[in-house]
Formats: sequence, C-alpha cells, structure tokens
Amino acid sequence: MVVRSRISGSPPRTYSMADLVFKNITRFFAFLVLLLMAAIIVSLFIGALPAIRKFGFGFIGNAAWNPVTNVFGGLVPIVGTLVTSAIALLIGVPVSFGIAMFLTEMCPARLRRVLGTTIELLAGIPSIIYGMWGLFVFAPVFSQHAEPWIDSHLGRLPLIGPLFSGPPIGIGVLTAGLILSIMVIPFIAAVMRDVFEVVPPLLKESAYGLGATTWEVVRYIVLPYAKVGVVGGIMLGLGRAIGETMAVTFVIGNSHRLHSSLLLPGNSIASTLANEFTEAVGRIYTSSLIELGLFLFIITFIVLALAKLLLIRLSRLEGHRS
Repeated sequence: MVVRSRISGSPPRTYSMADLVFKNITRFFAFLVLLLMAAIIVSLFIGALPAIRKFGFGFIGNAAWNPVTNVFGGLVPIVGTLVTSAIALLIGVPVSFGIAMFLTEMCPARLRRVLGTTIELLAGIPSIIYGMWGLFVFAPVFSQHAEPWIDSHLGRLPLIGPLFSGPPIGIGVLTAGLILSIMVIPFIAAVMRDVFEVVPPLLKESAYGLGATTWEVVRYIVLPYAKVGVVGGIMLGLGRAIGETMAVTFVIGNSHRLHSSLLLPGNSIASTLANEFTEAVGRIYTSSLIELGLFLFIITFIVLALAKLLLIRLSRLEGHRS
C-alpha cells in the first residue's frame, strides 16, 4: 500500500505503509519520554503534597531537620548539593579541558590511545568505590596534610577566610566536592576530546599556517566550532555531580547543620535520601524526603534550561559578529 503526500512548495512524496508505521513508532517513543517525565513530576508532587501544605515555601529556607518533632527544612541539603557540585565543576572543568586539549593537539599518537582508554575506564568505576576510597584513603591524608595548611593560610584571608577555617577532620563539604570533581573529570574530558576531534583538520591547519599558536587555535577555532558539545559535556558532568549519592554519602559527613566553613560536615539531597528514606516513619517525614527529591529534579531542570539559554545566546552573538 502506498500513500502520497503533497506539501506546499515541494514535490510529491510517496510513503509506503512500512514508512508510516516506522514514523508513528518513533513518534510514540519520542512522546513516551515526555509522558514519563510528566509522570515523574506528578508523582513527586503528589508524594510531597503533605509536606508542601504543612511547611509551604518555608521548607526551602528552614535549616531544621528533626524527625522527633516532625519539623523539616531543606536548606542544608539543597545548599550542600549546590556547593559540592560547584566545587566539582570549578576543579573538573579546567582539568578536563586540559586533558582534552592535550589528547587532541599535543599528545603523541601512541600515547593518545592509552590515555584515552584510561580516562574511559575511570568513567566506568562504580561510585561506591570512589566513596570507599575517599573515606579510607583520601580523607585521612587530606585531614593530616591539606586541611591544616588550608586553615592556617586560606582561613586567615579576609572575606573568604570563614570558608576555609575549621578543624581538620577529613570529611566535609570540601572533601565531597573534591571526590565529585575526580568523578566528573572522566565524563567531561571524554566528551570534550570527542567534540574536539570532530573539528575539521583543514580549519586548524589553516590557522597554524597563518602562524597561530596551539592555544590560539583551540580558542578561536576549536572552541567556537565545538561549543555545543563542550557545554553538553559540562552539563553531563554537572548532572553526575548533582545526583551522585553513594560517594557523597561516604565523605560529606551527613550533618543537618549549616556551616560557613567548607571543611565541616554537611549534607546533600541525594545523601539525605539514601540515609533516611528507608528509616522514615510517618507521613510528614516521608513526604519531606520526597519534596527534597522534587527539588533535586527542579534544580536539574533549571540547570539544563540555563545551559540551553546560554547556547542560544552564544549562537545569536556569533550571528551578530558575522
């Protein structure tokens, strides 16, 4: 059976029944993703409704978390999630960019495959392994050698001093951010390496022929050409950092107290859910944890939306320059 379609301004196209079936199946899968997302949002909202009715918008700004009195606030885990993710990106993005730049522009061919495979293997390590390594190996070394130096040098600086002052206990928000940075580096570096390799060699060779340095080629040729992939890699790493559970649970300290120092224990949304969901007793307690999950979903959505707006703005600025 053949179906003919006529679109204004275009020649007639002929569709077989198999084409129509394939088109409708792919359309169904595309809309299925939207339905699943809507179902997740609705189910989280329904589960969080008792806590929303009881605490309202005060849930966001309340640092209290007391299961005995049924008083819950999401300020500490929300702040912990944002701070640890920010630390992970501040460290992970420059390191990943350097790795990708070295692999694509300066690394010898025989060493490139070995380093690339090693990075991909690091991305496949389970998060619980990172958490155990962070707790039993990294945290003791960090508390004995790094945190005393940080407290004595950075802790005395104006403005940022309170962020780096505190007892050297090893576990805390800064430790969790450092472990997350190690975890996201393989993902961001692998994506950046792949998008850098997509850049046509003719463009880079032309720039080199005009006397450009390696950094100038990367800055003016590679990054503008692969900016969408670079931002996508960063968002992939940020999504891993925001939603990471086990590694953060091991090293963040799991304390429902808001501290100004990054060296002290804190909490994140994912670690709170992992630690307390199975022990939650009562409707309000469970609903408060579900509301934290809803906020985690909202934070992820906002981050992705901002990344999309950034790409749109970059595209518009590029059009004006041309």
